[in-house]
Amino acid sequence: MVKVLTIENFKQETKDGVCVIDFWASWCGPCRMLSPVIDELSEEHPEVKFFKVNVDEESDLAQAFGISSIPAVFKISGNKIIARHVGYAPKAAVATALGL
Repeated sequence: MVKVLTIENFKQETKDGVCVIDFWASWCGPCRMLSPVIDELSEEHPEVKFFKVNVDEESDLAQAFGISSIPAVFKISGNKIIARHVGYAPKAAVATALGL
């Protein structure tokens, strides 16, 4: 299951475990193409917490991650970035880039 991440719930939701965060926007075609990929990966990897961040609604959080292109997907653990992927790609390529 993919949850919505905001600046308000960021610390609580990501404080433990491995998390994947998908930065997206409703007007972004590649973001809409990547969304079902993220949904499928979340179902296949229940040991990982999956989140989506709408960059238009959460600009402070997007800025904190230095988002300049979307879609951008980050894998974090202990609030450290351990993997990232920018742009659309098929599920296998995204999974490989994120080490899933």
